[in-house]
Amino acid sequence: MIRIAIILSFITITLTSWSQSNYAYQFAVMKYNGGGDWYSNPTSIPNLVKYCNNQGKMNINPEVAEVHVSSTELYNYPFIHMTGHGNVVFNNQEAENLRNYLLSGGFLHIDDNYGMDKFIRPQMKKVFPELDFIELSYDHPIYHQSSNFKKGLPKIHLHDNKAAQGFGLIHEGRLVCFYTYESDLGDGWEDVEVHNDTKEVRTKALQMGLNMIQYAFIGVTTGN
Repeated sequence: MIRIAIILSFITITLTSWSQSNYAYQFAVMKYNGGGDWYSNPTSIPNLVKYCNNQGKMNINPEVAEVHVSSTELYNYPFIHMTGHGNVVFNNQEAENLRNYLLSGGFLHIDDNYGMDKFIRPQMKKVFPELDFIELSYDHPIYHQSSNFKKGLPKIHLHDNKAAQGFGLIHEGRLVCFYTYESDLGDGWEDVEVHNDTKEVRTKALQMGLNMIQYAFIGVTTGN
């Protein structure tokens, strides 16, 4: 079943602003409370957008927005990226706002930039008390869009030398949140001089990022 990631709620809110530009979409980085560095990897999403536009023939605004989890401006952006190394805190209003955004058709990518895992899991439990993160199987469509990752999420940075894992929150058959753990895709998207990753490593990270964006917009509904 083909799904359209931007449903009527997004169209109603964003049609006017999008019609004033030549771009179909704009992405945002999510700000949050708790002291975690939500602003880390500042070049990662702009570089991913550039790659998606060049290699995926997409039409994404190269200007990446910043939006707080508490704001109704979340609804202006069909794709939200969240990252950091440390603490994350959602209050009840923020958790409800993020839940409503995701139930309205939004897509959240959480990228553990090392040290985020123990903080983000209980906070996302506030957002979806009825859901648990499940590891996506290697045959999940998110790994098989324009690039095929037969062994799932690529390993970009060493961290604790654990295998990279991709987790999801799935609501009524739709993947609403993709959580990349022990991979650090965001570091792989950054400017080359930031981490001095090889071209091969950066390419894998960007290819996986493009897969994720393609899935978020035109992927198939799945319970995997």
